[in-house]
Amino acid sequence: MKTIGNLLWFLFAGLFLALLWLISGLLCCITIIGIPFGIQCFKLAGLSLWPFGKEITYGRMGAGSVIGNILWIVLFGWELALTHLVIGLFFCITIIGIPFGLQCFKLAQVSLFPFGASFK
Repeated sequence: MKTIGNLLWFLFAGLFLALLWLISGLLCCITIIGIPFGIQCFKLAGLSLWPFGKEITYGRMGAGSVIGNILWIVLFGWELALTHLVIGLFFCITIIGIPFGLQCFKLAQVSLFPFGASFK
């Protein structure tokens, strides 16, 4: 089921969302200060391609992660989280789309707080 879900996800939303994350990562990597943010974008692009079967856990966050998450939310995290929420709502219109909508909501959460998150 995980493989079928990932393949359907890739076709209907994964490629589009991964491209958004890749563009954001490239824009962040223009400056040296933005490279940590760009790396987070690239990790989230990979998660956006194949989210089924992946779990997001938050470990202990230090001061750097907290500051990074605050800057992330203020600069561009809220736009990407809003995109995931809107796409998730569209998926949840039908019963068949609910699993895909739940994956979008999972990605919306991690797009708000990417620092300190690990994907299994």
